[in-house]
Amino acid sequence: MNTITTTNFQFPNQKSVYRGKVREVYNINNELLVMIATDRLSAFDVVLPKGIPYKGQILNQIATKFMHLTQDIVPNWLIATPDANVAIGYLCEPFKVEMVIRGYLSGHAAREYASGKRIICGVTMPDDLKENDKFPKPIITPTTKADNGSHDEDISCEAILVNNIVSKEDYLVLEKYTRALYQRGTEIAASRGLILVDTKYEFGKTKDGKIVLIDEIHTPDSSRYFYAEGYKERQESGEEQKQLSKEFVRRWLIENGFQGKLGQQIPYMSDEYVEEVSERYIELYENILGEKFIKADISNIQQRIEQNVLKFLKT
Repeated sequence: MNTITTTNFQFPNQKSVYRGKVREVYNINNELLVMIATDRLSAFDVVLPKGIPYKGQILNQIATKFMHLTQDIVPNWLIATPDANVAIGYLCEPFKVEMVIRGYLSGHAAREYASGKRIICGVTMPDDLKENDKFPKPIITPTTKADNGSHDEDISCEAILVNNIVSKEDYLVLEKYTRALYQRGTEIAASRGLILVDTKYEFGKTKDGKIVLIDEIHTPDSSRYFYAEGYKERQESGEEQKQLSKEFVRRWLIENGFQGKLGQQIPYMSDEYVEEVSERYIELYENILGEKFIKADISNIQQRIEQNVLKFLKT
């Protein structure tokens, strides 16, 4: 299974390269960013040992499609997508928070709730909710933007402002954009028979001071989706929701004794399991975008990406 798990390109006017958990970002002349979506898979802030075929292509194409579908309500960083795994956009200064918005009690919020907590990121959650119940209205639960692979941490709006992580003026814009994006994402998901349960957005500032959406949007790595059909019946009967997200990877890890905690060993990933994860990601793509996934040529991914990026940079 041919995958791309790391890159080491030298593009013209390249100033630096940043390697995140999943993406590798090349700074071109302090003006452009070349963002390469690798096939790495992360969960619980840990990169798992094997790449997932086509995962980078899937994440990149979902994210860039949603950038186009939301650019009328929120400006974004994107300029071009010269390769299936590549997005190129304006260099921005990222805000040091991720804007998480939750319409339902799921994932991390549900785990906090089950432990007895009723306040998350300074936001009070109602009593008497079951896992996956809908909140009366969506709640924003920001996290700090971790550096060097450390864990993201929950943080309240008040703490963000008190610690001057983001100015009040900018934070109000981030909240406004977050709610507008979630509303649009919810509407698009509904048209595909899905529920956008929760998601996160990242923002940055361009050189001229404009706040724009950056990184990924509405992908299965940054979002959780449920199938709308049968949602109510499953809630009433106490069944697990049928969902589209990488939560299935997290659950597999938990079942095999791993939650990213000190001393825990990442379970063995067989080739069969890797193939199953790849197939699930393709299913996610086709359901989220409502179109068939077309596999890019992966016979030599590194060469393909390099040639396509160089061609773009020369134009």
